[in-house]
Amino acid sequence: MSVGRTVSIVGTGSYVPERVVTNDDLAALVDTSDEWIYSRTGMKERRICAEDQATSDLGAAAARAALANAGVAAAEIDLLIVATLSPDMFFPSTACFVQDQIGAVNAFCYDLGAACSGFLYAIENARAQIACGAVETALVVGAEKMSAFLDWDDRSTCILFGDGAGAAVMRASDSGRGVMPAVMGSDGSLADLLWTPGGGSRNPISHEMVDRKEHFIRMQGRDVFKHAVTRMGDAVMAALEQNDVAVDEVSCFIPHQANIRIIDAIAKRLGVEDRMFSNVEKYANTSSAALAIALDEAAREGVLKAGDLAVLTVFGSGFTWGANVLEWGG
Repeated sequence: MSVGRTVSIVGTGSYVPERVVTNDDLAALVDTSDEWIYSRTGMKERRICAEDQATSDLGAAAARAALANAGVAAAEIDLLIVATLSPDMFFPSTACFVQDQIGAVNAFCYDLGAACSGFLYAIENARAQIACGAVETALVVGAEKMSAFLDWDDRSTCILFGDGAGAAVMRASDSGRGVMPAVMGSDGSLADLLWTPGGGSRNPISHEMVDRKEHFIRMQGRDVFKHAVTRMGDAVMAALEQNDVAVDEVSCFIPHQANIRIIDAIAKRLGVEDRMFSNVEKYANTSSAALAIALDEAAREGVLKAGDLAVLTVFGSGFTWGANVLEWGG
């Protein structure tokens, strides 16, 4: 299935804060250990923001790196999307703050909220708008300050997340297949398996809400694991079929970086253990930034080469999920 112009990613970038928090550091805060965390998640460390850093600061740094990699000036950006579940504030959008920081004066901007699936959803939004001719150049950012929403006394969640941002510049292309249409899905009936129940209009900010720690992330890990493996695996197969691509044709699979056990389970199901990219050991789960950072690292490390076919897949709160196929450098 192909509609309109071919759209390619012409540059990527990423940024992670300087502060490294290891598993041993977390063991000083909660009842855990390096062995316990690593054996269950594949995580060794994560990056945590300085107190004066906000999500937009991370996103702007990643955006600048992506623009430099693409050789594109900020003023050339027509559309700027920031995928995040940790915005600077309720409004205005974090995308507007990123726009101001990087000088993307000609862009229209908005945030996209699909939790850990956000970056892929944003790529599909940008692809569709470029393909139909509505815009020429788009900048897509996934950025998160997850540390601001963690209960550092809860070992079931505080060990899992980190801060960071990644970005991609997208434009129409006259060669190759580029970014192909995505397969995406949602199931709102399972929202309470992974959510932050307080702080919005249903449960507004109050002293009582904060005392109950309802402004922090809550998760039913085993249930999330099961749905993540099933949904991402199904989405990958659907995206491959939709775009007439065989599993054996794909050089690299880049999944959401949530947990090495999830990644390994998907790899085994698809039979692609030797082609599955992961950096969860270094950064933990950075939500909507995770796929963006992994894509940039795969490109910079030469895992992705011009003409390679790659598959991206995500799963997040909502539940939301999706997958797409792209021809790198095409």
